[in-house]
Amino acid sequence: MNFGKALAVAAAPASRLGLIRALVGGYTLYYLAKRRPMLRRLARTDESLFAPVGPVRVLPKPLSAPVADRLNDATLVTTALFALGAGHRLVGPLHSALLTWTLSYRNSWSMIYHNDNTLVLHTLVLGACRSADAASVDALASRARPAPHPRYDWPLRLMNTSSSVTYLLAGIAKVAGPSGWGWGQGEALRRQVAVDGLRKEVYGSSAAPAAYALYRHKHLFTGFAVGSLVLELGAPLALLNRRLGKLWALSMFGLHWGIRLIMGIKFRYQMSGVSFSPWFEVERVLRLFRRD
Repeated sequence: MNFGKALAVAAAPASRLGLIRALVGGYTLYYLAKRRPMLRRLARTDESLFAPVGPVRVLPKPLSAPVADRLNDATLVTTALFALGAGHRLVGPLHSALLTWTLSYRNSWSMIYHNDNTLVLHTLVLGACRSADAASVDALASRARPAPHPRYDWPLRLMNTSSSVTYLLAGIAKVAGPSGWGWGQGEALRRQVAVDGLRKEVYGSSAAPAAYALYRHKHLFTGFAVGSLVLELGAPLALLNRRLGKLWALSMFGLHWGIRLIMGIKFRYQMSGVSFSPWFEVERVLRLFRRD
């Protein structure tokens, strides 16, 4: 394989990057709007539970509730503008900063939701590049039709790279743990599913029905564990070939839905498919409409 050719930045249509910005922004708007009441309650939580992470570490104590509420609302406003591609030169970086702060502040209470990291990384890339040159309010106002250019490809490559590195680190964490490479035998995963189910039952929830049905089949967990390690540790290889990248993205999409089915754990950004959209030529959707 010619690695230099595989990693070379090609010319991509502006509409692809613009549609992915709209998808990421639309997902973020839904995600934050649904959690607005929770974020308001969070701002009024016992201060003893405050353990700042990321940029929130600059705070010696939590923000006052009104200030936290205004920042959350400001993030919602910039999210809507970001999704529309309105005033992107200003809104893009501002939205990236506010989203990073809002999700970091949310993760500074009780537990850290690592699945937010990919969304933040993708937004930082989209906010820093010319992702509103097409499929945006800005483009409608200027009536510009930019030609395909590498400037619309490297942000997608960077988004895919950040996703790949995230999964690679997850795979490394598995084999660097107490089980080592023995994690691939599946017993550690099987115990994890059992413990997760018991915890839910004890605290008034319920384990996923699939967990009960599959637990007795040890060989299945061996297959699940090996498949997970192959996908996670092999994630960087997906960057070397577009077809392989698409296959990897579809496999990871299926993996997250499998986790939802067996453990009831939701990786919402990944399960929506938006997380994996940079691997695909999403602008083909526009061509379908044009034919009609």
